[in-house]
Amino acid sequence: MRDRDAEGRPRNARPRDAYGRPLPYGSPGVDRVPDEYAPTTPQALEDGRRFLAEGLPFNAHEVFEGRWKCAPEEERELWQGLAQICVGLTHLQRGNGRGALTLFSRGAARVQAYGEPYDEVGRAASGLAHDGDPERAIELIRSALPVGEG
Repeated sequence: MRDRDAEGRPRNARPRDAYGRPLPYGSPGVDRVPDEYAPTTPQALEDGRRFLAEGLPFNAHEVFEGRWKCAPEEERELWQGLAQICVGLTHLQRGNGRGALTLFSRGAARVQAYGEPYDEVGRAASGLAHDGDPERAIELIRSALPVGEG
């Protein structure tokens, strides 16, 4: 059963490790991005870059998912694509190369539809298809993300 708040909305109260894997209730986990997080575009890019620099692509995924939920309709595919790329990085950290490949492809297709500067992120994600080094992959995506408005 999924955690819910007082209004019945789903919440993520279960702790997670640095790779986003659920831990038993009561376990110490990595600080999470709050469910109600609704960043602006510059804030999402800044926070996503920071989490990637810390080696926490699952948290970056949560940042981009937070923006996806509150972004104007015409931007939602972009934020979904960035979230998918970060989940792909998480799969790579967990040793799931096949899952990473699938998510890099899906995410790259979504972000490249937005042109520059997101084409670079999409190209970087597409190039990671056979790269088994999670730290290198995370840095490539982090460095490709635009700074500020993008």
